[in-house]
Amino acid sequence: MTENVPTRADEVQAKLVLLRATMLDAGARAVRLRGSDWFAWATAGGSNVVLLTAETGVAEVLVTADEACILTDDIELERLRNEEVPPGFTFHAAPWDQVEMRETYVRSLADDAAVLSDRPHHAEQALPAALRAQRLVLGAGEQQRYRQLGREAAEAMTEALKQARPDWTEFELAGAGAEALLRRGIDPALVLAAGAERLPRYRHATPSHALLGERAMLVFCARRHGLFANLTRFVSFGQAPSAVVQQALLTVEATGLAAIKPGGSLSAVYHALGQAYQHADRGDAMREHHQGGITGYAAREIVATATTATELLEGMAFAFNPSFQGSKVEDTFLLGPNGLENLTVDPAWPTLDVQGRARPQWLDVAGDAA
Repeated sequence: MTENVPTRADEVQAKLVLLRATMLDAGARAVRLRGSDWFAWATAGGSNVVLLTAETGVAEVLVTADEACILTDDIELERLRNEEVPPGFTFHAAPWDQVEMRETYVRSLADDAAVLSDRPHHAEQALPAALRAQRLVLGAGEQQRYRQLGREAAEAMTEALKQARPDWTEFELAGAGAEALLRRGIDPALVLAAGAERLPRYRHATPSHALLGERAMLVFCARRHGLFANLTRFVSFGQAPSAVVQQALLTVEATGLAAIKPGGSLSAVYHALGQAYQHADRGDAMREHHQGGITGYAAREIVATATTATELLEGMAFAFNPSFQGSKVEDTFLLGPNGLENLTVDPAWPTLDVQGRARPQWLDVAGDAA
């Protein structure tokens, strides 16, 4: 890509301008960003995460008209300063056993005026919808980070599934996937794995002790710099499903992807998928699982439904996951001036051309599984 990519410090400054304009419009004195999603957004890819499953982390961003501050405790201060937060912020660290000092500091800066927050407490007010919508449109720096994440997440997926064997348990497959992600500095925010027995039964197959058997699915929601790369792949050990069924599913997906255009709506994509399911004589599949939607700083920023009128814009990322019983297709795409760019591509994975777009096939490792 040839576009100019700002430094993280420049990206932070642009976002602080936006946050301060939002404060002014709302008549507020401060903005508090507690969630790991908003912390990453405001710090241009920094992380406040320690516990992977928590929505909030060990630090937050506080922005006023005169200050942009990282609120944390003295356990985390130096690591955050040295490794996570770019220039543009001051730090306020309270002793770990005196958390009330943080609230006192915020009140002293806000001077009892309104405070906006992504996760409001007490009298704080929710962030305006306009700011939440602006987060969905990713800038050049965010897109660059996303491309690298998507590529490496796809490589981790390939690595795990090429190692898989039919006598592995689902836990072993999920563990191989998580290991491949973590080795690349990627959080395994979600790793689903299902073998032949459970694959047709559950759309969200959290791993179990069941053996993989003749085929398996692996799903990643892979997080780094706050962004999520979502992808699904399948492996078969000599028992791949019907090519006709797979082609039908890929045609459903192609119809939905073709509807992702600047100025369109998320609901239009949903309806396009619905019509494609009907054409494939799989109308019930729409009710059996959600279809995905907009992604970015959450695995599912907005899930597409019949009534989600969100306008589609260049710079948005999408992860749709149409599925039939026992099969699914999913990648993460970025909408740019030339259409959809697939971020989760590994050239080592087998693909099939579907309406001009390379789409993943099942990986057949039958020759190595004996």
